[in-house]
Formats: sequence, C-alpha cells, structure tokens
Amino acid sequence: MLDPKFAVSNIDLIKNMISERGQKFNLAPLVSLNDQRKKLQQEFDSVRSEQNKASEEIAKLKKDKKDASKVIQSMQQAAARVKEIQPELAKIEEQLKALLLEIPNIPHKSIPRGKSAEDNPVVRTHGQKPSFSFKPLEHFDIGEKLDILDFDRAAKISGARFVIYKGAGALLERALINFMLDTATRENGYTEIFPPFMVNSKAMTGTGQLPKFEADLFKTTDGYYLIPTAEVPLTNIYADEILKEADLPIKLTAYTACFRSEAGSYGKDTRGLIRQHQFNKVELVKFAHPDKSYEELELLTNNAETVLQKLGLHYRVISLCTADLGFSSAKTYDLEVWLPGQNAFREISSCSNFEDFQARRANIRFKDSSGKARFVHTLNGSGIAVGRTVVAILENYQQADGSVIIPEPLRPYMHGLAKIS
Repeated sequence: MLDPKFAVSNIDLIKNMISERGQKFNLAPLVSLNDQRKKLQQEFDSVRSEQNKASEEIAKLKKDKKDASKVIQSMQQAAARVKEIQPELAKIEEQLKALLLEIPNIPHKSIPRGKSAEDNPVVRTHGQKPSFSFKPLEHFDIGEKLDILDFDRAAKISGARFVIYKGAGALLERALINFMLDTATRENGYTEIFPPFMVNSKAMTGTGQLPKFEADLFKTTDGYYLIPTAEVPLTNIYADEILKEADLPIKLTAYTACFRSEAGSYGKDTRGLIRQHQFNKVELVKFAHPDKSYEELELLTNNAETVLQKLGLHYRVISLCTADLGFSSAKTYDLEVWLPGQNAFREISSCSNFEDFQARRANIRFKDSSGKARFVHTLNGSGIAVGRTVVAILENYQQADGSVIIPEPLRPYMHGLAKIS
C-alpha cells in the first residue's frame, strides 16, 4: 500500500504510473475522500481544542466558586460533536484505505518503460543451449514414456492441472526441494521455515493478494486461503512487529506446496507441469533496510541463479518493464530457463523488491539509530519453482534412448541415481 499522504499529494504521478502499467483506475474518489477527511479532521481538532479550553475554564470557575453551568453546557455540546465526528472520520479512513489497497506500487526509476512483456530487456545470459542429435521432446512426453509423471490418473482423482509423480519422478521432486533448501541455508545464509499452507485474509492482504486477486485464490469454507506462494506466510511472520535495525537483513526460506486457481489462463499450458493448480516451490524472503534493499535484490537474484548454475541449466535474466510488473513490486527480475522441447525460454523464478508497499500493509517496521520507527523493505524470489525445474531437467538432459541424465549435484539427493531410464 502506498503512503496515504504521498498518494493524495501526488495524484498526477500516480495517474502516470498507472498509465505506464497499462491499467486504468479512477482516482477522483481518493481526492474527494481525502478532502472530506481533512475537513472533518480540522473540525475534530478544533472541537477537541474547545473541550480542553472549556475544561480549564470550568476548573478555574469552580475554584473561584463561580457559576460554570454555561461553560459545562458548551463542553457537553462539544463532546457530543466529537462523538459524532469520530465514526464519520473512521468510516472515511476505512474507505480511503480500501481505495489505496487497490492501487499498485510505484515502479522504481531504474526499470524499463514498456507496453508489454515484449519490452522486457535481457540483463544477462548464462550458459549455452544444449545440442541434440534428435528432435528433443517436451517434458510431458518424456515423463509419461518413463512412467514418472501421470496426468491422466491425477485428472481422475482431482481434475485438470494436477499431476502424480511416480517412482524416480517423485524422488526427483523431493531431491530438488532438499537441494534448493540446502543451497539457500548452508551456502546463502537463509533461515529455514516450515510455515502453514493456509492463512487468513489479513495475511493475504498484507502481501497484496487481497483484495485485488481473490479470483486467483483457493478459499476454504471457513475463510482460510490456501497459499499461492510461501511469500505470504513468510512475510507475515513479522506483521505488526517492530524489528531491530541490527538484525536486518532477515533472510528466510521455505518449501511449501502452492495453490493457484489460474483464473484467466484458460487454454494456456494445458498439458504438463508449467501451469498447475498445485505445485511445489522453495521461496526466498528478505526484510531489508530501506537504504540497502536494492543491493539485497541483486544478492537475492544471484542466490536464485545459483540453483540453475549448479544444475548446469541455460537461462537468462530479464528486467520486467512497467507494463509487465506485478501489482506489489517496485522492481522485478525474472529468471527464464531454456526448454529445448518447447524451443523457448520460460520463467522459473521471479525476484522482486516491494520496498515498503507490503510492510505498510502488514505493519512491519524497525527502529532506526535515532529511535524512529520506519517501515522495512520486503523482497522475495523463487529459489526456485520445483516443478518447472523438473521440466528443465527432463528437457535439457534427455538422451536419444529416452533416458534422462541426473545433474551431478543432485545425485547424492537421488541415492546415487545417475540416470532415469
């Protein structure tokens, strides 16, 4: 959420920002409500001042044994008006907050301006595309032929966009989770968390999923939401808390299952693991000092890249332009891995700095050296999406005989298995 004072003082800037994001938003109610709030606040302050003066005058009159009835009557009228103003003011402030919750974050000045994902520039590329003496298959064909992925039986149990991992496939998924967590904790200094997979609406609002993206979420009959990413529980661990400046940055990682309704994705990636209702992911989350959050974004992105580098996968890093930027993000790098079966790069990790946008919603602050409470900057990135990494391994390490080589760093997690055949 944007700072309310900043928002109402910079309407033109916000209009331009929303336009650059390719969106529309009626800001007139924001101005109107803020004018009403200011008028009521001024009256509230004036009436409270009258109350205080009357209270002092009554005390003086009583001390001098003089009639204070008129002043008492005046103070009672003032008190009655205060009681009227308070709920009016609270209602307007709630309406203002509801509007602000719908406004996206301000893009950082360094990110490219653009009209679509086609305008996302490539920041860097790592590795080389593998070459094959045969036409490479897509991961779902490989997985079904090796009998390690079963989409048909998953559909029988649950429906479309689910999968059953079998045998070496299930082992590969579990191996990747442990490999990613060990890389994050043992090499990059993150603290491992195992959070709940269901959260309340306050937590979803804190990270920006609510109210805007409710259609993308799975909700239980008693009001809990299945998490779309571990970013939600990890970020909200410190909701309504004041952290110590000396503890920043705080670095957390977690494996969770993730659940997304994929609303609006009808017809996209209907086969395979790319776009599932349930998938596994290892997440990286940071709470950083505002002066250092962009340094931390570069480090976090490098931490996610480490996984792909160790697995020997060809990938590129792109910077999302204004039109492709997520709702809560001020700056985002996407990691896109090369998939030879699809002959395309596909997103496998997204690393973002939200600045104080989430911290303001979730009320996460720290005390600086002067003792002032300030909002932290929150960051997160996939470290990385497990199912999509399975896709990348199956497609990049497939062999002419239909087998798949296991990247060497994974073999200890696969009980020494070097090849799935």
